[in-house]
Amino acid sequence: VKTKKTHKNGAPNRPNPPPYFSGGGPNFPPRACGGYMDIGDIFKFLADDVHTVIAATADDEGLPVTCAIDVMDYDGGGLYFLTAKGKGFYRRLMSRGYAALTGIKGEDTMYRAAASVRGKVRPESEQKLASLIQKNAYMREIYPTEQSRAALAAFCLYSGQAEWFDLSVKPIERLNLTFGGAAAEGGAYAVGGGCTSCGRCLEVCPQKCIKIGQRGAYIVQQNCLRCGNCTTVCPVGAVTRG
Repeated sequence: VKTKKTHKNGAPNRPNPPPYFSGGGPNFPPRACGGYMDIGDIFKFLADDVHTVIAATADDEGLPVTCAIDVMDYDGGGLYFLTAKGKGFYRRLMSRGYAALTGIKGEDTMYRAAASVRGKVRPESEQKLASLIQKNAYMREIYPTEQSRAALAAFCLYSGQAEWFDLSVKPIERLNLTFGGAAAEGGAYAVGGGCTSCGRCLEVCPQKCIKIGQRGAYIVQQNCLRCGNCTTVCPVGAVTRG
């Protein structure tokens, strides 16, 4: 009987796949830009590599509602998708003008990368709707006639924040971006001037992304899980969240 070799923690022994962030592999194709990911790479990942994502909107009581949608196109102006005017999703988009999307790709949790985008949404023109249907041929099977396609409406998520999170590499990789003139959101941890370089934060950091420099400790933001352990052990309160 053949058995799979495993690590001492019980996980299967498998080669580490190349990460999307670092240039691509079978699950994560290369980026269009050079050595750094930009918002276009996140848009491409959601539209071309994932395509079907989970969308979240808020109902009339402010409660979250999720559904699965297809990201049908992207450009420098945002992400494009469509829905039927009779659906609750359409009504929530029109009344709230805001949505959040998340897409994940990878064969299991430790080989996955995820991208999330949230921000303002606006309805698009009939011309844009026609181009989305043209690009995504399966929509012509679902809505086979011009009359049936009158029920559809196109939207663009055009201004907001985006996050990239890749578990397929060690340490993990995280990236936060904005687009469409949106302001950056806080949430990152940083070490202030009161640091005594005691090293206690390094001991509790799961990704070992805290380093000690000449002026004290600092956090490598690209690898930070934002778990908050560093804030709980700092004896002088030098670690703060932005």
